[in-house]
Amino acid sequence: MSGTLIVYFSRGGHTARVSRRIMETMTEAGSPCQMMDIVEAQQEGIDWDQFDTVVIGCPVLYGDFDKRIKAFISDNQAQLEARNNGFFCLSVVARNPAKATVEGNRYMQKFMAEQPWRPQHMKVFAGKVDYPAWGFFDSLSIKLIMMMTKGPTAADTVIDYTDWDQVEAFALQLHEARSDDQ
Repeated sequence: MSGTLIVYFSRGGHTARVSRRIMETMTEAGSPCQMMDIVEAQQEGIDWDQFDTVVIGCPVLYGDFDKRIKAFISDNQAQLEARNNGFFCLSVVARNPAKATVEGNRYMQKFMAEQPWRPQHMKVFAGKVDYPAWGFFDSLSIKLIMMMTKGPTAADTVIDYTDWDQVEAFALQLHEARSDDQ
């Protein structure tokens, strides 16, 4: 085992950007790292012997995580637990600092209650509001959430709430844990 694998689901591309920043930061720190979309991971499989660390990332969509991510975790729990591992999610409600923690984010708490895997490293990142890129239903749903949480609702709003320094810090935490295990 010699590297890190990031398995992610990204519907609009933002989780892929976060995954890429984690990969780049870990690579710069000296940890070989690869990314794999969840569809590719499920269809092509993973050569688990190549990886000593596995990180899973996904956005919160309508209060939950994509079913493919959940199935991947369930199907590969033993492989995940045999390695240094981590999980991160993106959520626009995490723009509120109290909801940007594992303990304060109800979606992360729900995730932890629903499945037996206990990631060693977990992080909640604030996501991105991008009404122009979303379809009618997605925009309407997010606008309703934003109205309830006093966020932006203008149809032309594009705001990246992600704290990229936190993304890099999470990557370095994973790198250091990986280095400690070797």
